Amino acid sequence: MANSPLGPAETAVLRVLVDRVGRVTGRPDLNRLAGLDGSERRCDAALVTLRRLLGPGSIKTIRRRGWMLSEQSVDSARFLLDSRR
Repeated sequence: MANSPLGPAETAVLRVLVDRVGRVTGRPDLNRLAGLDGSERRCDAALVTLRRLLGPGSIKTIRRRGWMLSEQSVDSARFLLDSRR
């Protein structure tokens, strides 16, 4: 894991999104499942970083419901997670 672009929060959020691919995950669930202690700022910052790394359209915002990882981004997301090991 020499130069992984993912910090602990980004890794946790990405794991949740990969595990729930195809399903919308709201902020409360994303915070809880990622272990972010309810921090909206950490959640939002992690999503910004992940979108930058995965590219536009990788994480879809579902207005008033939450976010979901696009099916096309699953392989790239798994690659990023594997780079953490």
